[in-house]
Amino acid sequence: MILYRPVGSKELELIKQSGYTKYPPRLPEQPIFYPVLNKEYAIEIAAWNVKWNDDHKGYVTKFEIDDKYVMQFEVHTVGKHYHKELWILAEELETFQKHMIGKIQVIGEFPACSKE
Repeated sequence: MILYRPVGSKELELIKQSGYTKYPPRLPEQPIFYPVLNKEYAIEIAAWNVKWNDDHKGYVTKFEIDDKYVMQFEVHTVGKHYHKELWILAEELETFQKHMIGKIQVIGEFPACSKE
């Protein structure tokens, strides 16, 4: 299965440091890692997040995960019909990432057009 994950610059730097093989551990206030099921939704989140990121940049990453493994996770629709994501508990992230196939790819960058 192909999944997407919007990230900021700080998170992207940690992904680069891993050789594009891991997402960083969740912070204590982030109990869930939530990859999304489609590029359109990931782009919306990344573009929206630019106003909250210190450097006003957002990125969309893409990765593949073993189909059989990922089927254990329920798909959650959190808004519009295509706002679909998986909820991976923070303590399960390391195991989840062991089932990733290949490397994490950066497929989009979203700098802010102007500050509000």
